[in-house]
Amino acid sequence: MWEDLGEYILNLKDKTPIKIAEIGIGKFEGTYDYLKNKSNINIIKTDILPSNESIIKDDITNPNLDLYKNIDIIYSIRPPSELHQSLMDLRDKTNSILIIKPLFNEDINIKNKKMILKNYKKSIFYIYGDTNDND
Repeated sequence: MWEDLGEYILNLKDKTPIKIAEIGIGKFEGTYDYLKNKSNINIIKTDILPSNESIIKDDITNPNLDLYKNIDIIYSIRPPSELHQSLMDLRDKTNSILIIKPLFNEDINIKNKKMILKNYKKSIFYIYGDTNDND
């Protein structure tokens, strides 16, 4: 499932290199590990409480915008619902693509935007910014 999400992310952009940020990575780095060794990928991982020195400390509710300069894709795996709007706010400031992979029974908590539910192989997630279907 995590490689499927990584594969989908790789197929989103036809330009290279691609700059990607995983927000709120925690201790699980499955999708990050899949993406980090791909050619022409520049990826960062952030968390408010980094679990190791390779994770950049950042608070998504008050993000350091310099970290996300020229970012193409932002994704977050199972972020708490109270952070969904902050993720969308960062997406709006960076004009990037946003992917949120919630828990299986969780709704997306974003005002005034319509994220599209995607099924890609064994991965299910919401996306905003890659289609004209978003409001």
